[in-house]
Parts: sequence; C-alpha cells; structure tokens
Amino acid sequence: MHKEYVGATEQVKRWLKERSIATRSLPVRPLGSGGARKSWFLYPIAGGVAGCGLVLVISLLASLPATEVRLVAQASPQSLQTLIDAAGTGTTVTVPAGTYAAPITIDKPLTLVGEGMPVIQGDHNGDVVLITAPNATLRGFVVRGSGDSLDREDTGIKVAAPFAVIEGNRIEDALFGIYFEQASDGVIRNNVIHGMDLPVSRRGDGLKIWYSPRTTVEGNLMRDTRDAILWYSPDSSVRHNDFANGRYGLHMMQSDHHTIDENIFRGNSVGIYVMYGTSFIMRRNLIADNRGPSGYGIGLKEASDVLLEGNRIVNNRVGVYSDASPLRPATNVTYANNLLAYNEVGLEMLPNTQANRFHDNILLDNGQQINVAGGGDLMRNDWAVDGRGNYWSDYAGFDANGDAIGDLPYTAKSLFDTLIGTYPDLRLFQLGPASDALDLAARAFPLFAPQSRMSDPAPLIRAPALPPVRGMAAPPRAANLAVAIAMIGISLAILALGVSPHLHQSISSHTTEFGTSHD
Repeated sequence: MHKEYVGATEQVKRWLKERSIATRSLPVRPLGSGGARKSWFLYPIAGGVAGCGLVLVISLLASLPATEVRLVAQASPQSLQTLIDAAGTGTTVTVPAGTYAAPITIDKPLTLVGEGMPVIQGDHNGDVVLITAPNATLRGFVVRGSGDSLDREDTGIKVAAPFAVIEGNRIEDALFGIYFEQASDGVIRNNVIHGMDLPVSRRGDGLKIWYSPRTTVEGNLMRDTRDAILWYSPDSSVRHNDFANGRYGLHMMQSDHHTIDENIFRGNSVGIYVMYGTSFIMRRNLIADNRGPSGYGIGLKEASDVLLEGNRIVNNRVGVYSDASPLRPATNVTYANNLLAYNEVGLEMLPNTQANRFHDNILLDNGQQINVAGGGDLMRNDWAVDGRGNYWSDYAGFDANGDAIGDLPYTAKSLFDTLIGTYPDLRLFQLGPASDALDLAARAFPLFAPQSRMSDPAPLIRAPALPPVRGMAAPPRAANLAVAIAMIGISLAILALGVSPHLHQSISSHTTEFGTSHD
C-alpha cells in the first residue's frame, strides 16, 4: 500500500484498540461457497459490543478524509453495496477478483477499481450498476445480467451524473450496455460491450449518450447490439472504436461539433448516420460491409459544415447517402481523399444536395458511381477544388499534356442510370443486356441522350495517395504477384498444349505435300 495512505483496516483496529475493544478479521467465503453471508469489515468479539461494531466501522470510514484513505477490500464481500456505502467521499476502493451481487448504486464521488476483472452479477431485473453522483469512476469489472425490458431501458452501467469515467470494463448479457443520461463531461474508454442474444429489433443500444455534452467515447469494442446513439450531446468525440454487427454503427442526431476519428464500422445495417446537426469532422474511418435494408456507409440528413477526409468506404450497399446536406446557408460538405470502392452505389444524393465540394477522392469500381435519387442533377456542387477533381475508375478520357489531369470532363449521363434514379426497381436489370441496349441507343441517337447529372472538370488520371486507416490490412503484394505469375505460367502451358498438336499436324501436312510434289 502506498505510504501516503493509511489502510482503513489499520485505522479501525487502532480506533477500537484505543477504546479497549479486541478485534479480529472475519473469515469470508466467495459467493456461492456455502451460503454464509460475507462481510469485509472487522467485528468486535469482546466487551459485549458485537451488535454495534458494524455501525461504528461504517461511521468511521465515512468520516475519514478522502485525501488520506484508500480502501482495499481484503476478500470478496457478498454485498459490494455495503462496501460502497462505507467508503468516504473521494475514496479509491480496490475490489479483488470474485463474483459480487447486483444491483449496486454509486451515490457519492469515488473510484471503484477491479483487480482480476471481478464480476458484478445482476439478477436479470433492471439495471446492474447505477451511478448517481458526479466524479465517479468504474474500472476493470465484468458487468452482466441486466433485465430485458426495452420500456425500462434495462442497462449494464447507467450513469446519471457528470464527470463519470467508465473504463476497461466488459459488459455482457445486458440489454443496454452503457447509458449516459444527462451526464456531461464523461469518459467511456476501452470497454468491451456484447449485447443479448436477441433479434436486432429486440436489442438495446450498446452505447446511448443522451443529453450528455462533452462526452469522450474512445477505444471501445461493441458487438451484437442495436445502435451506438449520440443525441443532444454537443462537443463530443468518438475515436478509435470498433462497432460491428448492429443496426446503426453510430447514430448522431440534433447535436453539434463532433469529431469522429479512426473508428471501424463494419457489418452493420448503417455505418454512420448524422441527422440535423452542424460541424462534424470524420477522418480516417473504415466503413465497410454495411449492407442492411438501407445499407449506407455514411448517411447525411440535413447536416451542415461537414468534413469527410481520408475515410475508406468499401463494399456497402451505398457508400455515401446525402439528403439536403448542408442545410444551413453559408456552410458546405467537403469530401477529400476518401476511397469509395466496390459499393453497389458510390454516391447517392437527392437533388436538393448542393454546396458540396469534392476533390482527390477515389471512386473505384462501384456498381454505379453516382445515383441521383428521385431524378434531377447535382450540378450545384463543386466536383473539383483548386484545379483538382477526383479519380474515376470508369473515366475514358486522355491526358495529352501529361499533367495527370484529364483533358475532358468526367460526366455522368448514362440513360439507364438516369432511369434508375427515378425508378429504383429497374436496378434488377443493371449490368444486363437491357441496360447496355439503352445506353447504346442513347449514344446512337443523341435525341434520347439524357442531360449530365454531374460533371467533374478536372478528373485525375492517377489515383491519389490515401492516408493509412485502422483495420485495413495492407494488400498482400507478394502473394498477389506469386498468383499472377502462376496464372501466367498456367496460361502459357495451356497455350503450348493447344498449339503443339496443330503445329505438329501442320508440319506433317507440309512434309507430305512436299514429298508428293517431288515425286
């Protein structure tokens, strides 16, 4: 124990000794080892004061100065709540490994630290841990066994006070994982959250941040929950998290000034959805395999002053969806250095989308590079900034002067793609002979050619360099090269086997004809 602190046990012993009360430690057994109720405290065994010993101890502990006391639990008490109730304000309580009964309530500023990941086991009714006091910390616990009522929002760890730190915990078998309700200036860091084994419609939110401004969400891993929600909580940051197998990887609404950096959103119905807010920075996120009914990698609904930079948006149904973003005058949405690759639709925007700026993005082999949902065009956006547009994998122009900028603009004017925007059911025929026939007819008869839906005046000939992104492995160049060489070898062998008989036959035929002619 640190020399600056005096153990609470020793203070209790000394206090009792001064009053001629003999003491000894109470032996304890872990939860479930025989039914004996455990107690962390010392109890008096002489002087006829056994009944009042616990009251004396609790009163003394509660009165000790916070700067001088660090409580250390010597064994697993059956009631962690009793330990918390006895701790003084500002105390650090270290809890050894074991299983502790819930529910518990932390109603004073203190730090609760688990050693060896002790388990706080709920009874599957209501919340497991409830924090109602400011400046409380919960670190290093397994929290499990909440109720399953969506109406009550039964939660593993619920916080209803500011300046909370929830760090290094594992939440499992909980309907809602961590819930900050009117709990400003909190930190949710390095937790692992697994939802209940339920259909998505019956699950709770892995993270719910509600009216809790200036919250930091950092380094968490979340699986098999419903959403991570951040609503009405301005000036919050979300970074270095990994959210997968849910409905919304991150859903933000009615909230301003957020930073969303270096996260992984994979295998959800929607990666990130932003609604009705201003000032969002999204940098270097991996947003992949989000292919639910809506299937948006990123969705923007009336969001203003947004920067998307250095993100990898790969293999979603729709890479980015935009509706009336930006909404506020004199704001914009900027896309820079993003990769949108192998999505069914790279960019899907309503025609009310304007004041968007695009430069140095890569749109690579999307089934449809751009779709204008509902028809119309996107001509009121800037598709190049400072003379640099974007790299389009289907650009068919040329670069005569060698400046790496295409000499012809990139335009989206496919007749079939235009019809898809108005009649989405026609996507069934995409990449089939019907779509090719329509586009061929439009080129052959300009009378039927549609107007351009957008135009990039400075398309890039070479794909720009992209920043590194967490969760995206480097391409296996050596393995790819080996496979390519092997395929070339196989092709040459097949070619040789196919040519050899014909060559032998040809030589034999010429030899026969020569011999016949000579005779």
